Amino acid sequence: MSKKRLTPVQRRKFGNRAKLRQVNIERNAVREVRPRLSVHRTNKEIYAQVIDDIKGVTLAAASTLDKDLGIKNGGNADAASKVGKLVAERAKKAGVEKVQFDRGSFLYHGRIKALADGAREGGLQF
Repeated sequence: MSKKRLTPVQRRKFGNRAKLRQVNIERNAVREVRPRLSVHRTNKEIYAQVIDDIKGVTLAAASTLDKDLGIKNGGNADAASKVGKLVAERAKKAGVEKVQFDRGSFLYHGRIKALADGAREGGLQF
């Protein structure tokens, strides 16, 4: 019986999530489990949400589709930075200051990095 081969995207996604689970296991020993800042990127838009995996709820979310930002072109680094600041602001209102950054299958480069930098500027720690 042959094993199913993973695509490069699946390998990156599963490898990243496995590392996040290891961090959670280590932090469970000291009773600090951080919510996850999950990022999804398409060619036109970028989405971010802060997820509490223990309760299974989304604590804060933001995207380039939000009317608050007034972004016309959501597919650039400036828009991603604004989304990062907005999700950080909403997470702070929800009482979250420390998160884990979950980039999914996306490389930490370009818009993903710009969103992370914007979230750090907004006050999130990771």
